[in-house]
Amino acid sequence: MRPTSLIKSAVFALFVTAMITGSAGATQNFLGGVHFNAGFPQGDFDDQIDRNAYGLGGQIFFAPDHSPFGIGLEVGWMNYGNESRREPFSTTIPDVTVEVETSNNLVQGFLIFRGRIPNGPIRPYGDALIGLNYLFTETSIKDADEPSEDIASTTNQDDAVFAYGFGGGVMVPIFNRSADEGKPITIMLDAGLRYVLGGEAEYLKKGSIARENGTVTYDLIKSRTDMLRLHIGIAVAF
Repeated sequence: MRPTSLIKSAVFALFVTAMITGSAGATQNFLGGVHFNAGFPQGDFDDQIDRNAYGLGGQIFFAPDHSPFGIGLEVGWMNYGNESRREPFSTTIPDVTVEVETSNNLVQGFLIFRGRIPNGPIRPYGDALIGLNYLFTETSIKDADEPSEDIASTTNQDDAVFAYGFGGGVMVPIFNRSADEGKPITIMLDAGLRYVLGGEAEYLKKGSIARENGTVTYDLIKSRTDMLRLHIGIAVAF
């Protein structure tokens, strides 16, 4: 079975299960989380960049009382390539060097509709998502001795395209504070998998920028931006 079909089937099953079981005991209307992202490009996107992407993300959800459904927002960033080199600060100051870094990045933003089983020692969920993929390449100049500080930067290329997808995951509680101790809070481990179908974008990858005799040329790539994405992190229900 193809990954898209498998994920769609799992999401549908979780939505049906959520409707049947409900959540009569639910009193935690909000859920927020942070997670590590690992992205695995698919199809033409994989053929073009030929590497995985890694980064961080965050999400916030709301679910009404006694409802197995929720709605939320998610934003995530991943890097899919870096280049670094040392250059003279200028042709007239060749004895001062700076660090020049180029990074290729993907930002994903989604509105998410979730079906969930909010109680129990294992809490599966299924997601349907709609939003965008934003790809951008940025070059920055940094102090060679203080590389965390940018002297200047520019965006070499950027493009935003429509994206949608399906996914699912599971949350496992690792800490609970009951209502007797104040506002009930549950901290959970969260692991999930999503298949994101991204539109056709124009972007750069590692090696796409050529420099010669003071001029710059860009080898612009155009393809779909489909990705299989794994996330692992912490979620807090409150």
